Amino acid sequence: MAEQGLVLDMRAIQDPFEILWIEGSPYVDVSGGALWEDVLKRCVSEFGLAPRSWTDYLSLTVGGTLSYAGVSGQTFRYGPQTSNVTELEVVTGKGDTLCCSQTENSELFFGALGGLGQFGIITRARVVLQEAPDMVRWIRVVYSEFEEYARDAESLVEEYCFDYVEGFVLVNSDNRANGWPTVPLGPEQVFDPTHIPFTAGPVLYCLELALHYRNADHPSRVDTDVDGLLGRLRFIQGLKFQVDVTYMEFLLRVKRVEEHAKGNGTWDAPHPWLNLFVSKSHIVDFDREVFKKILKDGVDGPILVYPLLRNKWDSRHSVVVPDSDMFYIVALLRFTPPPPKGPAAELLVAQNNEIIEFCTSRSLDFKLYFPHYQSREDWIKHFGNQWARFAERKANFDPMAILAPGQKIFSRTSQPQPPSIT
Repeated sequence: MAEQGLVLDMRAIQDPFEILWIEGSPYVDVSGGALWEDVLKRCVSEFGLAPRSWTDYLSLTVGGTLSYAGVSGQTFRYGPQTSNVTELEVVTGKGDTLCCSQTENSELFFGALGGLGQFGIITRARVVLQEAPDMVRWIRVVYSEFEEYARDAESLVEEYCFDYVEGFVLVNSDNRANGWPTVPLGPEQVFDPTHIPFTAGPVLYCLELALHYRNADHPSRVDTDVDGLLGRLRFIQGLKFQVDVTYMEFLLRVKRVEEHAKGNGTWDAPHPWLNLFVSKSHIVDFDREVFKKILKDGVDGPILVYPLLRNKWDSRHSVVVPDSDMFYIVALLRFTPPPPKGPAAELLVAQNNEIIEFCTSRSLDFKLYFPHYQSREDWIKHFGNQWARFAERKANFDPMAILAPGQKIFSRTSQPQPPSIT
């Protein structure tokens, strides 16, 4: 993370937590070291408000996720977390503490959002809020064909029917870590494989949806709304699962995964995760070669795949995404026990590299999310036509390359260096 350097634990910074109303809209000022989980609990319990965009796992710091993007099932509607902040306080590589926004120190504001920590340390953020719902209808439906799954997922994110849209790949077997048992939402629910068509391949696809509602909403109205929306979809009949949970329970759903992983020892094992953005135009090819072949036995954890809309991402930010109007996030979230129970981490890293090599050799339109390259040349390819801007921002705000050296983008120097655009 920081070879011959320091790693800062930002959670020690005092939380400035303050609710603001600006031109009739609510915001919250929070520390860059605040955990999203704590922001959620305090906003909801004290004010009935909540941020609009989340990550699936909330025990992450505000500054940390804003330095990447912050993606979850609300991103199709509101954009990533980087699109839901209006002001930052940043300590730059020069040692300056600057307040920045779209109109004040704007280059630092846009650069720090998704900037991988290369330009400064985010010490405060002003986050957009909205009224928090009371309850969530949480739904999972299963598909045997990727094309049908993709058509339904894409239509849902374009029409804003649900408040949350995600999805994942599962192995077409009774494997507890990778297969049918991963789909049901409640302990009393059972996955009946007799509903699966005989034409199904080695993997299936699960569309995960959520609809917010208030305690005052009549249950029959919620049922009618959900049934009307699901009636348009082409999932396998008989493989629908749903539960009603509080808004807080839904957003903290991954907490149970964390507790289970800590109980069985996989939480502290190496996690060779891989996160990609893949263009809509190439996602079927990716499914054919990666999901159905390379990953047909699963990854001992979730394989997320769901569409996002390009127009919800601000191109002035440092995050790099595919050029197409719609692209998919693909996340291989391995929870593999260490040897001798599980494979060596090196084998899983090799599998990740095989997937990246496939995407590169077939000229797929893709970008790594949470990128990590070993050479400056690979970073230049990653940023493409945004590299010159990224390098110029580095020269302006961290000319001695003090920050985030572990990513190996820039070499530390005793003198400021002009940006390289070669």
